[in-house]
Amino acid sequence: MTTAIEELLATASPDEERIRAFLEARSFPIAEGSRVTFVYRGAADAVYLQHWIYGLPSAVPFQRLEGTDLWYLEQEIPPRSRVEYKFEVQTGELSRLIRDPLNPQLAHDPFGANSVCQGAEYEEPEWAGADAEARAGILEAGVVPSPVFGGARPVSVYLPARFRRNRRYPLLIVHDGEEYLRYSALQTVLDNLIHRDEIAPMIVALIQSPDRLREYGADERHSRWLVEDLLPWLESTYPLRPGAQDRGLMGASFGAVAAFSTACRSPDRFGRLLVQSGSFAFSDIGPSRRGPAYEPVVAFVNSWRENPVAPAEQVFVSCGVYESLIYENRSLVPILERTSAKVRYVEAFDGHNWENWRDRLREGLSWLFPGPLWFIYE
Repeated sequence: MTTAIEELLATASPDEERIRAFLEARSFPIAEGSRVTFVYRGAADAVYLQHWIYGLPSAVPFQRLEGTDLWYLEQEIPPRSRVEYKFEVQTGELSRLIRDPLNPQLAHDPFGANSVCQGAEYEEPEWAGADAEARAGILEAGVVPSPVFGGARPVSVYLPARFRRNRRYPLLIVHDGEEYLRYSALQTVLDNLIHRDEIAPMIVALIQSPDRLREYGADERHSRWLVEDLLPWLESTYPLRPGAQDRGLMGASFGAVAAFSTACRSPDRFGRLLVQSGSFAFSDIGPSRRGPAYEPVVAFVNSWRENPVAPAEQVFVSCGVYESLIYENRSLVPILERTSAKVRYVEAFDGHNWENWRDRLREGLSWLFPGPLWFIYE
């Protein structure tokens, strides 16, 4: 099959009119089967694709269409992929890292925004977008004592639409809750899935850490605060179901480590665990190469691998195949499966980012906390 860029290249001498028609007739980057074409137009000495696919060269050079200021790059990217990227544009000694000017698709994170390449067959989940028919839950602000950290910690609590004090609800505690709200549309996802009866109406505690790499890195103090201070505060403030099977922990990256290590230390408190792209560093031989921040994580995961216990009754694990952490997450699953835990593992053609984690929420939450819809059809 001839691609769009190949058709343009076949033109004897592409003039301004043909280039403009080419640009106006398409969305960029151009996804055609397993091939994606990135295009940049502008004066430059060199253009590179900076992407976040682990294992591939991170600066891939474009080619310039001779006699023009049009640059292009063809890449093989599997269908259903989602890749975040930027362009590096070099002019003389100046090098700029920019978002793709031809692509309006952006993904945001705490560091800014990236352009998004949506491969063939990838679709943004419609259940993560605003639904006029879904009644919105509310967020309440609270302050929880924190003796172990020498003070108090703020917490936001999501209450589902139609919340009633005379009912009891499952509980989910989410690490990096503000980021899940801002970058993974968590409140919208909860509203929609509860409205559609795909997950049970639940209370969700959204927590933060001022020193997350330390406190979320399998720090025993964080586990103590969560179990000894946060959980009793939630129990005294909200109508929660009492059983561990109705209580869960969730987190991504270092937040996944915090959720996992806390569950391992208190397996009788939490029956549900959702971990995404966990930074589960370990060492088979010699020291880990992940860096000093990972040393407590390595020690904890090494210890758990030597004597694995089920952290929860049900564990949902997801990771992107374009992440450097894919090996660690894949390695975690067979060990979990040898414990008494029920495990569901999902991979995606995506990287270490908030929209990857958003896209897995429906499958994870509906398996751990199924609503009436799933009880009807199962």
